[in-house]
Amino acid sequence: METNTIIVYLACIFFIFILGKIFVFPIKKILKLLLNSILGAAIIYAINFIGVNFEFHIGLNLITAIFIGILGLPGAILLILLRLFLQ
Repeated sequence: METNTIIVYLACIFFIFILGKIFVFPIKKILKLLLNSILGAAIIYAINFIGVNFEFHIGLNLITAIFIGILGLPGAILLILLRLFLQ
């Protein structure tokens, strides 16, 4: 192999490594948000399942799932309080 070919291969590997480092961090954030949103949807479903006995319902949509996904349990409590006060 020629020296130029080896240098090109090393430069390509380095470039791929740098691109991987640049895009891994945002992908981790996106995957965490997606997982938390799925868990948020499960929390809303559980609230609605229990709330059937009390005629209480929170709409299960993308916005509320992401809201609970970002804020966690305080977000679920905030949605419950908003629903109670705005009803």
